[in-house]
Amino acid sequence: MTIPEGFAPHFRKSPLTDPWEPLYSRRSDNGIIIGLFADEQHCNSRGFVHGGLISALSDNALGLSCASHYDRDKLGGLVTISLHVDFTSSVKKGDWMECVTHGVCTGRNIATAQGQVIVNGKTCAMIGATFKVLTKS
Repeated sequence: MTIPEGFAPHFRKSPLTDPWEPLYSRRSDNGIIIGLFADEQHCNSRGFVHGGLISALSDNALGLSCASHYDRDKLGGLVTISLHVDFTSSVKKGDWMECVTHGVCTGRNIATAQGQVIVNGKTCAMIGATFKVLTKS
């Protein structure tokens, strides 16, 4: 499987996402896009990528996209206040899936982002999140 142009191994590692590797990401004008080829470790018993995985990666992509619009020296982090995922189709083993951020709105205390999950060029889900902005003391 050929990784789409511009993607590289995802720069942000965590114990939560380790079982889902390999994950890929690339920067866009709006932030960070996370992508993966759906495989066994991503799927439920019916062979579809689990909605919880799609939700978690969407939260990750939207949060990183918001964070990319802040001064890293002042940002203490972002905490998810709300996340919505409206599924429109499924993702199957072997599919290339991307969590794409289209719009970010940043404020002093709150940040929001909207986007979509794209599978093989088609929308699989509409995504959005609101985050509490934490500042370094």
